[in-house]
Amino acid sequence: QVQLVESGGGLVQAGGSLRLSCAASGLSFGWYAMAWFRQAPGKEREFVAAIDWSAGRTVYADSVKGRFAVSRDNAKNTVSLQMNSLKPEDTAVYYCAADRNLGIPTRRPYDYDVWGQGTQVTVSS
Repeated sequence: QVQLVESGGGLVQAGGSLRLSCAASGLSFGWYAMAWFRQAPGKEREFVAAIDWSAGRTVYADSVKGRFAVSRDNAKNTVSLQMNSLKPEDTAVYYCAADRNLGIPTRRPYDYDVWGQGTQVTVSS
């Protein structure tokens, strides 16, 4: 069974940090680009960050560039998102996603065919 399970969400004050993790199972993790998306209430799901299969290339949304960092450990089948200098506008449900892609990771949600259930991140002002 293919599965992505996120963890690490929670409540944090503005300016604080959180680290999200996503554990993958049931797929050949090294063949997949991995990404993080988020969705706030009443808004569309938006791209946050992505990393290619080898961890050699990362892509970030402009809104998080310089504050968030995505990484992966292919030996442990995990991808992480380190979030620093958090702002109230970062509040959302964060989703991990996988795309069987050995090229440049994309920002388009419809390119990703495996999704986790999401983890809530709330940043208070």
